[in-house]
Amino acid sequence: MRQGSFAGIVAVLVTAFLWGTTGTAATFAPGVGPLAMGAAALGIGGVLQAVVAVPALRRGRAGLVSQRGTVIAGAAAVAVYPLAFYSSMHLAGVAVGTVVSLGSAPIASGALERVIDRRRLSAWWLLAAVLGIAGSAVLCAATMHDAPADALRAVAGVGLGLVAGATYALFSWSAHRLMGRGVGRGAAMGAVFGLGGAALMPVLVLTGAPLLAAPQPFAVGAYMALVPMFLGYLLFGFGLTRVGASTATTLTLAEPAVAAVLAVLVVGERLSAIGWAGTAGIGASLLVLALAPATQGDAGDAVRSWEPREEAVGNA
Repeated sequence: MRQGSFAGIVAVLVTAFLWGTTGTAATFAPGVGPLAMGAAALGIGGVLQAVVAVPALRRGRAGLVSQRGTVIAGAAAVAVYPLAFYSSMHLAGVAVGTVVSLGSAPIASGALERVIDRRRLSAWWLLAAVLGIAGSAVLCAATMHDAPADALRAVAGVGLGLVAGATYALFSWSAHRLMGRGVGRGAAMGAVFGLGGAALMPVLVLTGAPLLAAPQPFAVGAYMALVPMFLGYLLFGFGLTRVGASTATTLTLAEPAVAAVLAVLVVGERLSAIGWAGTAGIGASLLVLALAPATQGDAGDAVRSWEPREEAVGNA
C-alpha cells in the first residue's frame, strides 16, 4: 500500500468516525426538526468551506467554469443529502438511518464510476462492498421494529436513506471528478459544498428557530456544523485526492458502525447479537479494502488506482 493511499484511507476513516457522531448529537436537541438540523449542519459547514477556500476558488475559477455541470450536480446533491439523511434517522432511528444511507452509497458510487467514467470495479472493491452492504443490511434488519406504525416510519426512513446514499455518492463522485480534471482540492470542495450550503440557507431560515431557543440546541447545531461537517469534509476532500470515490464511500461504511455503537451506548437504542454481527461485517469490508494490493495487473484495476492527476493535488 502506498503512503499516499494510506494517508487518504486514514483521513476518510477519521471523517467516518466524526460523521458517525451526528445522529447521537442530534438527539441532544430533540426540539429541533431534521430539516433544520440538516440545513444547519451542512449548510453552515458548506459555506464555511467556501470561505476558507476563497484563494483556491480564485485560482481554480477557469477549471470550475469549464466543469460547471459537475459542480452544479455535486452542489445539488449536497443540498438534498442532509435533508434526506437527518429525516431518515428521525423516522427510522439513528442506527438504521445511518446504515441505510451509507450502506447504499458504495453501490451508487460504483455505478457512477462504471457507467459515466467507464472504470472497471476491481474484485477487491466488489468484495469489500458486498461485505459492507451485507453487514449494513443485517444491522438494519436487527433494528427494525415490529409494530405497524413503527414499521411504516421505518420504511419511510429507509426510503429517505436510499435517497441520502445516492446523493452522498453523487457529491463524492463530483468532487473526485473535479480533482481528477485538474481542479485543486480546496477549489473543488469549496465550490461544491459552498453552493450546496448556500442552497440550504432558505431551509435553515424557515426551520431553524428552535436552534436559537436555548443554549443546548445552539451548541448541538454549532458542533454539527463545525466538527463533523466542516472539519469532516475538509478531511474527506483530502482523502479524495488519494483514493477513488468508490473506495472513499466504501471506507465510510465505518460510519454506521460508529453510529450503531453510539446509538446503543448513548441514545439507548437496542442492538441484538445479529446487529453486532452486522457491525462485524462492516469491519470486515474495511479490512479487505485496507489490505487490497496496490496493483492487480490486467485482471482488474487496483481498488485505489483511480487517483487524480498530480497537478490536481498540487493545486489544492
